[in-house]
Amino acid sequence: MSAQSSPLLHTPLHALHLELGAKMVPFAGYAMPVQYPAGILAEHRHCRYEAALFDVSHMGQLKLLGDDAAAALETLVPQDIIDLPVGKQRYAFFTNTAGGLLDDLMVTRRADHLLLVVNAGCKAADIQHLITNIGHRCTVVTMPEHALLALQGPHAVTALSRLNPAVATLSFMTGGDFTLAGVECFVTRSGYTGEDGFEISVPAAHAEALARALLAEPEVKPAGLGARDTLRLEAGLCLYGHDVDTRTSPIEAGLAWAIQKVRRPGGARAGGYPGAGVIEGHLTMGTSVKRVGLIGLEKVPVREGTTIVDAHGHALGRVTSGTLGPTVHEPVAMAYLAANHAGLQHEVYAEVRGKRLPMRVTPMPFTPHGYKR
Repeated sequence: MSAQSSPLLHTPLHALHLELGAKMVPFAGYAMPVQYPAGILAEHRHCRYEAALFDVSHMGQLKLLGDDAAAALETLVPQDIIDLPVGKQRYAFFTNTAGGLLDDLMVTRRADHLLLVVNAGCKAADIQHLITNIGHRCTVVTMPEHALLALQGPHAVTALSRLNPAVATLSFMTGGDFTLAGVECFVTRSGYTGEDGFEISVPAAHAEALARALLAEPEVKPAGLGARDTLRLEAGLCLYGHDVDTRTSPIEAGLAWAIQKVRRPGGARAGGYPGAGVIEGHLTMGTSVKRVGLIGLEKVPVREGTTIVDAHGHALGRVTSGTLGPTVHEPVAMAYLAANHAGLQHEVYAEVRGKRLPMRVTPMPFTPHGYKR
C-alpha cells in the first residue's frame, strides 16, 4: 500500500484538535495540528511569554527493561547511560557505522527501567534497531497506550502546579511520577522550545481530560507543529531529518557537548558504539564542516535547501532550517558551512531567487533559553 493510500493515524487528542479548529496536516504518518485559528505567530509568542500546550503523542515512547539495559543501550549511543541517576534525563543519539545519526532521543532513568522518547518518523526503525541489536540483553516494550503532552513556556510551571504543586520541585532534565487531574502521569521538566516546561506521559484514555484541564488554566493555549518548529529553531535545536541525519556526524552538528567525558577518547568506557572511530576522530581532529547559526541582514526569510556562497559566489554549504524569527524579528537559519567560513561574525551570502542576501554567522540560541536549572 502506498503512503498516499495509507490512512493517517490519529493521536488520542484528535477529536479535541478538530473541536478547537486546528488545521490538520499529515506528519510522520499521523494527522497532526499544524496550527489553530490564532495562527503560528500568536502561538509562538504565547509559548515564549505565557504557556502553550502541544500534542506530541506521535512520538515513540519505549521502555527498556532488565538489569543490563543501561549497559546494552551504551553499545548503540555515545552517551553515559550506566551512571545516569534515577529520575535524571539525558539527550542521546543512535549512531551508524559511518558516524552518522540514525535518530536523536531522550533517555530517562526510572526505578525499574529506562524510558526512551524517539522521533515519530524514526519510531519503527528505532524499535527494530533496539530489538535487533540489544533485544537479547534487555526487553524492549513499546507504549502505544500512552499519549505525550508538552506544556511549554515561562508560565507552564504556574499552570501545572495548580494540578499538582509538587511538579515545581523538578529541575531541568529530571522527572518523576505525579498525579494530575486524578491520573497517574510521568512528568519530565524538559521540552523542545527553549523555554521552561514539561513533557507529560499520560495513559491515552485520560489524555483528553488532562489536556482540557490544562487548557482551562488561564495561562495556557493550544499550539501546533508550526509554532513548535519556529520555537525550536530560535532555540538553536536540531530537527532530525533536516539539521541532522544519517550523513551528519554529531561533531559536525555541534553536539559534542552531549558526549560525556567517560565515553570520549581516554574515558573509562570510550567507544564501543557504531561509528565510534569516526566520531572519536572528529572529536580529536575537528571536522571540515560545521553547523552554524545565521542571521539575515535583510528582512527576507532564507529557507531550507538554500545555497550559501562566499563573496565570489563559491558554494560554502546549505541551509537546513530557516524562518523569520517571531521573537527576534529577523531572519534566522541553521546551515552547514565549510569550517574555514564558520567563524562568528563571518559574512556569507544566501542565494535566493537570483539574489545574494548577506547573512552573518552568529552564536546559537538566537533567543536565550529559559530552562529551570
